[in-house]
Amino acid sequence: MEYLGIEITEVGGDYLCARMPVDHRTHQPMGLLHGGASVVLAESLASMGAALQVDLTKKACVGLEINANHIKGVREGWVHGNARAVHVGRSTQVWETTITTEAGDLVCISRMTVAVIDKR
Repeated sequence: MEYLGIEITEVGGDYLCARMPVDHRTHQPMGLLHGGASVVLAESLASMGAALQVDLTKKACVGLEINANHIKGVREGWVHGNARAVHVGRSTQVWETTITTEAGDLVCISRMTVAVIDKR
């Protein structure tokens, strides 16, 4: 996260927010925000959010599936991610992350399923 310049901006009971720069670290060859960078932001927020829901001395949260729809291209500035819990169960969690421009335009929407497992 640090390498890509991702900064956590807000943490709540069932949500997390962060921002990420759109620059040489996060561009794809055409000069647009790389879809993979958007997924890194989404998975980072969902994973941290899931971990905040469990007792980490007994449980671990691991990704089962993530998908992303890339809606709008961005060339510069910052994008903002907002991850919210859709489902928090004993063995699975589902998190939805929206990524928007500074003006509020939707850039990407992602959903991640997380398995909650016992630590060994």
